[in-house]
Amino acid sequence: MAGYDDRDGKIWMDGTLVEWREAKVHVLTHALHYASSVFEGERCYNGRIFKSAEHSERLRTSAELLDMTLPWTVEQIEEAKYATLKANGLTDAYVRALAWRGAGEDMGVASARNPIRMAVAVWSWGNYYGDAKFKGAKLDISKWKRPSPETIPSAAKASGLYMICTMSKHAAEAKGCSDAMMFDYRGYVAEATGANIFFVKDGEVHTPLPDAILNGITRQTVIGMLRDKGIKVHERYIEASELEGFEQCWLTGTAAEVTPVGQIGDYSFEVGALTREIATDYEKLVRS
Repeated sequence: MAGYDDRDGKIWMDGTLVEWREAKVHVLTHALHYASSVFEGERCYNGRIFKSAEHSERLRTSAELLDMTLPWTVEQIEEAKYATLKANGLTDAYVRALAWRGAGEDMGVASARNPIRMAVAVWSWGNYYGDAKFKGAKLDISKWKRPSPETIPSAAKASGLYMICTMSKHAAEAKGCSDAMMFDYRGYVAEATGANIFFVKDGEVHTPLPDAILNGITRQTVIGMLRDKGIKVHERYIEASELEGFEQCWLTGTAAEVTPVGQIGDYSFEVGALTREIATDYEKLVRS
């Protein structure tokens, strides 16, 4: 497959649909130097973007947390996403909305005078973890920790916060793993590099409290599904020593959807009945 910069199709940029290969920014774009950008990852199923408005609202919130005010409303962002899908003839696709500080009068840490820009791209994308979606992903344990919310805006889906995630995933892939699990700055279980994490023990579900990580939209959806089934969900701090006692594990995220985990470091988990049930029910929900 061609690189992401060399494809046919259209990308929405600042209110206009442009040819895919012409969707460019200047090398002195502020976001390229100082990570002043936020984004959303979404999936469209049968012509409908799952939780689309919630993603658009979060894009605006993330921008505000980075001291950027988007000049596009939620309604305008929604229109942009669906216009891009239509222009590319896609009804099942991954949707990437991105907002950033562009090139302008400022070229230093401060950039208040630079324009805020936005783009939407869509493409066909299969399972994020490949066949791990069915047999269980193998995870490394990252040496990097999610930072304290006193040092980063952890509630923002901001590009710069993924730097340690990229390094963690590269290290994991070098070991033959699909991804890596990260601890937070206190040593509690946090998340994978781009997905939230859940565990099962004695028929109850445990997931990290999202006070230093992104409270994913898929995470919130799955918690609601579990509670609707009458399954107890514990949102809490999870110690590293507890990994040995959990029976099942799965990841959630827009890209990951619901992906079972078979191994984290030296700890093994079964792809059990509850994991399979939630994965199946989530698939039905997003396509309903």
